[in-house]
Amino acid sequence: MVGARRRRRQRGLHLHRGSSRLLTLTGVASVRAVEATRALNHRLGGRRAWLVWGVGVLAYVVAIFHRYSLGVAGIEAADRFGISASLLAVFSVVQLGVYAAMQIPAGVLLDRFGSTRLLVSGAVLMGAGQLVFAVADGMGTALLARVLLGLGDALTFVSVLRLVVLWFPPRQNPIVVQLTGLLGQLGAIASAIPLIGALDSFGWTPTFVTGAALSLAVSVAVVAVMRDSPYAGAADNAPVSAADLRRSLRETWAEPGTKLGFWTHFVTQFPAVAFALLWGYPFLVSAEGLSPGTAGGLLTLLVLSAMACGPLLGYLVGRFPFHRSRLVLGIVVVSALTWAVVLAWPGRVPLPLLVVLILSMAPNTPGSMIAFDYARTFNPPARIGSASGIVNVGGFTASLVVIIVVGVIVDALSGSTATDAYRWAFAAQFPVWLLGGLQVMRWRRRARARMAERDPAAFAALRAGRMPQSPST
Repeated sequence: MVGARRRRRQRGLHLHRGSSRLLTLTGVASVRAVEATRALNHRLGGRRAWLVWGVGVLAYVVAIFHRYSLGVAGIEAADRFGISASLLAVFSVVQLGVYAAMQIPAGVLLDRFGSTRLLVSGAVLMGAGQLVFAVADGMGTALLARVLLGLGDALTFVSVLRLVVLWFPPRQNPIVVQLTGLLGQLGAIASAIPLIGALDSFGWTPTFVTGAALSLAVSVAVVAVMRDSPYAGAADNAPVSAADLRRSLRETWAEPGTKLGFWTHFVTQFPAVAFALLWGYPFLVSAEGLSPGTAGGLLTLLVLSAMACGPLLGYLVGRFPFHRSRLVLGIVVVSALTWAVVLAWPGRVPLPLLVVLILSMAPNTPGSMIAFDYARTFNPPARIGSASGIVNVGGFTASLVVIIVVGVIVDALSGSTATDAYRWAFAAQFPVWLLGGLQVMRWRRRARARMAERDPAAFAALRAGRMPQSPST
């Protein structure tokens, strides 16, 4: 009996050591060492682990559905609330702004209260947000709904990642994390064609009330099934010092590799996010004359092709770590060149070229994940969490800027045809690409120089194609 208990404790210690890097890489606070010394109530990677993870993924799928639900409802929302394109963009700006602002606080809350409470809170907040949005008849009430959605969304993904780290052995962590991201995109698929059909068949209020009910059902499932940890005893959820957090953020931002990650996320993520979250559907329907079903199909293709790109990019990053920035710049060039052809096309763009446009944006979201790999490479373990939080702000900042500018330009050119207005509006992406690309090259040079000076062995390993461990100081 004593020997079995000792073996269980050793397995728990192995879990903590092997998975702490993954946890900090995703921006979640480190698992307490005391967790690793407790006996296991449930086998790591066993049936209960998959059940807990499955409920967490369900919560994440619903969160992604809520995040993108405005994309295909944008035209109807503008009519319902009597607002212009630039005011419509405010909905997405507020939602993404709240999400981005909550990234670091969400990690602190997670460390203090655990995954179960945060997933329930997130589901309730998103359910309330969709319920308010369903009955809203004015701009102010609708904005309150988007704030609630952003708050709930921000609490979800990091909570699921923490479950993966605690409930699965280290060798399974990367696979389960990848599955989490892939399955989460089912929510984006549901927010395209199925949501279009629901709006057409049932109308605005019943559709969004049903969305609210989904979140409330998820919260019930989380309460019934979820457990924060497979270990015996309650978790040690000690509060995090605000002074330590501020100091960590200052030190992390001073690291050139963190800035390289920030600008990598900035330059890669925004085209697909701005397109899928708000402006893609109006562009395809109003400017290019596609039917709602065809436009929804193209948005679904964007999600599916992005899911297919993820594993390939992960392999290339692991195989050629010194050339990660070339992958980043290649993604930017492909997207920018394809958009240039589309915007210069005389008249409406043929459907095959629009398909090519969608495929050119497919690597944007998985490519932005390279930024978090920079956070790990150039920061010590104690700062990887804050580095990931800073990096994550980059892409959402660019996305917010593009969403706002596109709306302003479409409004300013309201006297022109929809085709001309949207083409000039989407041309606003090019300065953002230029700024981000130049900053990637600038901070790549400085990050490499700092690494070569501080840790020549790690720099040599990187050049040789071996991924170095995070620096220790």
